[in-house]
Amino acid sequence: MLNRAKEASDMLKEHIEKDSVIRIISHNDADGISSAAVIANALAEEGAQFHTTIFPRLKEENVNQLRHEKYDLFIFSDMGSPFIKEFNTYKHDVIVADHHQVDDTESESNVVHINPHLFGIDGSKDLSGAGSSYLAVRELDKKHLAHFALIGAFGDMQGQDGFVGVNKLIRDDAIESGTLEIHEGLKIVSKTSEPIFKSLAYTFSPPLPKISGDLEGAREFLERMNLSYGIKFTDMEDEEKDLLKDALISINPDIFGDCYTVPKEAPLLRDLEEYAYILDACGKNKKPGLGLSIALGERDQAIDAALKLQRQYRDQIVKGLEWVKKEGAVQLNSIQYLYSEDKVLKSVMGTIASIGLSVELLDDSKPVIGLSRLHKDIKISGRTTREMVAKGVNLGKALQDSSNNFGGTGGGHDIAAGAMIPYESKDNFLHLLDEMVEYQLSND
Repeated sequence: MLNRAKEASDMLKEHIEKDSVIRIISHNDADGISSAAVIANALAEEGAQFHTTIFPRLKEENVNQLRHEKYDLFIFSDMGSPFIKEFNTYKHDVIVADHHQVDDTESESNVVHINPHLFGIDGSKDLSGAGSSYLAVRELDKKHLAHFALIGAFGDMQGQDGFVGVNKLIRDDAIESGTLEIHEGLKIVSKTSEPIFKSLAYTFSPPLPKISGDLEGAREFLERMNLSYGIKFTDMEDEEKDLLKDALISINPDIFGDCYTVPKEAPLLRDLEEYAYILDACGKNKKPGLGLSIALGERDQAIDAALKLQRQYRDQIVKGLEWVKKEGAVQLNSIQYLYSEDKVLKSVMGTIASIGLSVELLDDSKPVIGLSRLHKDIKISGRTTREMVAKGVNLGKALQDSSNNFGGTGGGHDIAAGAMIPYESKDNFLHLLDEMVEYQLSND
């Protein structure tokens, strides 16, 4: 895989030397924004010109449209693997740095395809899209940008139990370059910017059942220990911090562990996981450009604007989890689903599906499918657990095959995937998907 990445670095180098203007296309979540950031920062350092576009998803019409743009090199980061056949017919050079599941299309000489699945590496836990993108620039002496790949990995839920696979190599690059430090601590969010009850309620990974997503539950938990819920974690006395730490560890031991920080960063961006959440909030609120500008070095007003979005996004998640608690999921034989046409709930459907599983609001023995209506289409976010994947579930494959049956598109990872289908196919789609997951489980 590193040899393939070197081919990408060589192709990049060639275009930088030719003064090509380079086209970057990336995804709008935390991993996608980090992917674009690692490439854009590398190109900026080399004095290269580039033009970046962030898409919520890459569609065939985008791929055909881009074909006519007059750039010598296209880089698709955290997306692009399903379109190798189309890129093979481009008259330009193409680098695809992705980590989603692949088909068996071989790439032509104008296309360098970096994807862990091509090398038997799991793209849902061993390498993120930002990781593939980092590998594409690594040979240009860019180890000091490795932390962006780890931010992407956190955004993709890959670093929460420590880094494994290629992510571990990237973590070592970041330490070796002197940008990253690791220390043990409580893995709660917004320690410096929110009152402690909100920090706890907004901590979803690792999950704290009856506290995560529950502002009232977090307040009551602190009150039971006679701790003030209105102050920030950083303003608590050491004795209070120790008391809190012990109580949280008894709920979930994973809450105390390795924290990854970039000490030279602005205080709110020092913690890599926190950085990932800020980028994710920008993407989910349709402001991926704001996230990218922060990752390219903008501070002050940009961070203030992103924090505002983050607060808004977290409030939306809390509202979504309250809805799940009240309504529950609709149960089919092998899957369960959530459906709403509410504007707020639609914007966080994938997130509440994921968190709902981890905080035990939903049945973790069935994959959960979040459905959001967008005019004539339905956007689908599928989530499951590692245990279900071990039993044979592959959501990426199931969503791809079932959505294709209704003229839609889909794919992703075995543990998390997405799709888009026409609205009128909703019920038939759910029944077919239910049958497919049942088949996967019985044929593992």
